[in-house]
Amino acid sequence: MSKRRVHYVLSTHWDREWHQSFQDFRYRLVRLVDRILAGWDDGELKGPFQTDGQSIMLEDYLEVRPERREEIVRRAGEGKLVIGPWYVMPDEFTVSGESLIRNLRLGRDVARSFGAEPSGAGFMCDMFGHNSQMPQILRGFGISGALIWRGLNMAEHRNVLWRGADGTELPCYRFARVGYCSYADKVRRAFDPLRPFDAKATAEAIDKFIDAVAAASDVEPVLAFDGGDHLEWDPQVYGVLAERMGRQDDRYEIIHTSLDAYQAEMVAQAGHIKTVVEGELREPGLPPSDTDAQWLIPGVLSSRVWLKQANRQCETLLCSWAEPMGAFAAGAAGAEYPQGFLDVAWRWLITNHPHDSIDTCSVDQVHKDMEYRFDQCRQIADRLTIESTRKIAANVAGDVPEGELRVAVFNPLPEHLDEVTELTLEIPTEWPTFNEFFGFEPKPGFTVHDADGNELAYQRLDQAMAQPKLRLYDNGFPKFYQTNNVTVALRLAIPAMGYTTLTVRKAEPGQVTRHPATPGLASSERGMANEHLAVQIESNGTITLTDKRTKQTYSRLLTFEDCADIGDGWYHGVACNDQAFVSSASAADVALVHDGPMLTSFRIRTTMRVPREFNFQAMRRSADLAELVIDSVVSLRPGQDYLDVRTTLHNNADDHRLRVLLPSGADAQTYLADSQFDVVERPIVLRADNHVYRELEVETKPQQSWTAVLDKRRGLVVVADALLESAVRDLPERPIALTLLRGTRRTAFTTGQPGGQGRGVQTFDYRIVPLSAQADRTRLCRMGQQISAGLRSAQMTDKDIAIYRVGDAQLPAMSGFLSVDGPAVVTSVRQVGQALEVRMFNPTDKTIAAAVATTGRPGNMGQPTRWQPVDFESNPVGEGGEFDGSVELKLAPKKIVTLSLS
Repeated sequence: MSKRRVHYVLSTHWDREWHQSFQDFRYRLVRLVDRILAGWDDGELKGPFQTDGQSIMLEDYLEVRPERREEIVRRAGEGKLVIGPWYVMPDEFTVSGESLIRNLRLGRDVARSFGAEPSGAGFMCDMFGHNSQMPQILRGFGISGALIWRGLNMAEHRNVLWRGADGTELPCYRFARVGYCSYADKVRRAFDPLRPFDAKATAEAIDKFIDAVAAASDVEPVLAFDGGDHLEWDPQVYGVLAERMGRQDDRYEIIHTSLDAYQAEMVAQAGHIKTVVEGELREPGLPPSDTDAQWLIPGVLSSRVWLKQANRQCETLLCSWAEPMGAFAAGAAGAEYPQGFLDVAWRWLITNHPHDSIDTCSVDQVHKDMEYRFDQCRQIADRLTIESTRKIAANVAGDVPEGELRVAVFNPLPEHLDEVTELTLEIPTEWPTFNEFFGFEPKPGFTVHDADGNELAYQRLDQAMAQPKLRLYDNGFPKFYQTNNVTVALRLAIPAMGYTTLTVRKAEPGQVTRHPATPGLASSERGMANEHLAVQIESNGTITLTDKRTKQTYSRLLTFEDCADIGDGWYHGVACNDQAFVSSASAADVALVHDGPMLTSFRIRTTMRVPREFNFQAMRRSADLAELVIDSVVSLRPGQDYLDVRTTLHNNADDHRLRVLLPSGADAQTYLADSQFDVVERPIVLRADNHVYRELEVETKPQQSWTAVLDKRRGLVVVADALLESAVRDLPERPIALTLLRGTRRTAFTTGQPGGQGRGVQTFDYRIVPLSAQADRTRLCRMGQQISAGLRSAQMTDKDIAIYRVGDAQLPAMSGFLSVDGPAVVTSVRQVGQALEVRMFNPTDKTIAAAVATTGRPGNMGQPTRWQPVDFESNPVGEGGEFDGSVELKLAPKKIVTLSLS
């Protein structure tokens, strides 16, 4: 270039909701877009407007201004509106990897719906750190570069080469001192909005800003990004810059253009970039704020955890149930694939994924609105799952005679399951009952038979009599009926991503349907054991766990730690005058809930007396104590090499953090945790120079579902459902600390609000897994999926068969639809067009082989005959081949692969 080209990019950073509600922010958004359109109409605005890397802004605008859609489409077609690539600007750690892909895909589709080619700029200006697989994810959409800020201390350079977990490299622009707001700060003086406009001072500020960015850039092109938080364009400041555009005597060639144009030139000169960074970017802020003001903001992983749980429930319902079961019902039974409903459900879910929304660092009204959106997604996904599983169950060959139930039990994992599970059977109230002793409590009498007709032994766990139900008819009014719901434990074998069919038969008159209740797994009034583990509950409610395979013992598991939290949605606030309480000094009540050959469970009720709140005047925890009641049910089944825990917290206190501690005893310096499409290894010891950082590194880090610490002799894993924050503490016993709850009162720009405290009942599910060998990354990832997804059943009488049977398909009593043999982790199975699309990743550091197999799928999809690798928008990449029921693929380390079977 004869002159260095300056790419002036006009945008805004539009937090859809944050310190104001969505509707408050939208009022300002409509005015902003109106003025952008007016600027083009009168010719004052010369170039394009970048919609903050997200497309939802235009949908929000047109909901209020529907009459301007044609104008929006025209401007998009002209390239004046640069739209996407995201639908919303998410966080990269608090949603699943699959959600990130769906977000980008939706955002690009919406851009095309306006007649525009979606932006190919990897705009990630305000995410709270970056996960290790974002380079590969962006590249899977054809996005060749990125623009980043947080999580990386690099005040002196504007360009960096980011190498992801699989080796994918992205040239990046790293924003300056105040990130994407740097131009607004230095040129527009946006932090001093009442300052009078001074054209000469503005011209000097523009020169100084461009010179600084140019000096810090490794590449020739220079980026002047004008897009601060919720800022409209400033015609006066813009006019000063516009006067220089096209001038031949200028030191720079200044053009009003787009992020895409800058990125294309940066990527073309990627070889000039000197700095290389690898993996996840999570550095806390180091320099003083006047040098570099990036903040990582790590506490968002554990704020308002109930909303993180709702998000995981929706993600799991869609990816583990509604999509795959909808595809299998379409392929095997000829049902319609519910693509329209799925699209609506995903849109509701992703609308909750803007970083200030899903990170739960906004005002109470924002998070109240999120609950409604989660409800809409959950209801759709749950209904689709019910419909698909019932249609499959109804199309199993054979009738259901009077006095029988058909119960199809579904496995969402791509591997065969053979284990004890719990199942609630809905027994007709007219079926016979029997009584123990002198008739104190009637019990429904029934037998259970597997797909081959063999009677199965079961353990009766619970019953709820005369439960109301409705049976719905297309051409008739609903019929009310009742069932006696009986929960049983029994051992089931279920094919990969498939089902098995049970037949439940009513007992004959006078028949007693019992199975041997002994030997149970209880070894004492406070202990239980199976062939792998021995569990002893101590008098203070902690657990001593012995791994019989390794002879290693783990003590003081299930210790609860409660400390003050004076922070907010962004940060766990550490108080100088704190008092940390632990349950190991508390009394516990222990009850044996179940003791049988299939399942043994103990209930451990721990009551901690903790400060009722934090006194913000005295700046110390209050002397007034509240009872924090913690109920944990710990369960063991035969063959199980882990301990299931369900902890229910009755939260009567404010301003505190509750964690469960699991001392591992491992002699380790690093630990493992799963991340989006990855497993990462992190050091346990915090950086030695942590004390000089402006923003301290904290011991808590992200996980998707599990954290493992081990040495050559022993190790421990915690696998949790929707608990995203864990730590391995730098203490001699290397305890894992899993955050259950943070209760806070501070919200952005308010005097405090109650919604972040988490008062009332909160429930958490997790597993404690002792390791007898190296951590099996694939198994642990699948265990994380299993603890979130569980199993589901569809129960049919002859009346239900008539309602749900589709066409003439006659399905076998037990079948698997799809299996993956090998150490790959499957994240998505769904129908795309007339093809079955499967996405998986390699969580290991070595190349692996994975065999994908399907069963015959009669119906409108047919049996696949070809396989084809595709990108994240289902476009073919590389070579495919003939499919004869299975195909074996090689996956390079940390590689994400999407396969289309058609």
